[in-house]
Amino acid sequence: MTRKAKLLCALLLSPALLLAQGAPALKSGEQVYRETCVVCHGPGLANAPRPGDRQVWGKLMAEGQAVLTAHGWVGVRAMPPKGGRNDLSLEEFARAVAWMARESGGNWQDPDARLLERIRAEEGKRLEQLRKSGKG
Repeated sequence: MTRKAKLLCALLLSPALLLAQGAPALKSGEQVYRETCVVCHGPGLANAPRPGDRQVWGKLMAEGQAVLTAHGWVGVRAMPPKGGRNDLSLEEFARAVAWMARESGGNWQDPDARLLERIRAEEGKRLEQLRKSGKG
């Protein structure tokens, strides 16, 4: 087998091998909350909304899941972008937001591909707003 053929086979087999080995599983919303979000959201540091506070979360949830998630992802008020965890995927972050909303009386579901697209669109809008205001 030529070197090019070996390389092509390796490239073609790589995704299959990853699937066979199992790509790293995404963290659940509760897992992300317990590993990261609880530091601020648990005690309510810097006015971080505490899970279970239906009044505060009710107002936040009124913004909509895509908007609230995108603003948190980009960073909002005292919250750093991605909750300070650059290694989180958007989906994992969105799962944590949905989990906190559910704990606070909401019926938000973990994001599917369509919701992730809407979150990305909102992220772009928010970044543009921040850029225009000189904060981004």
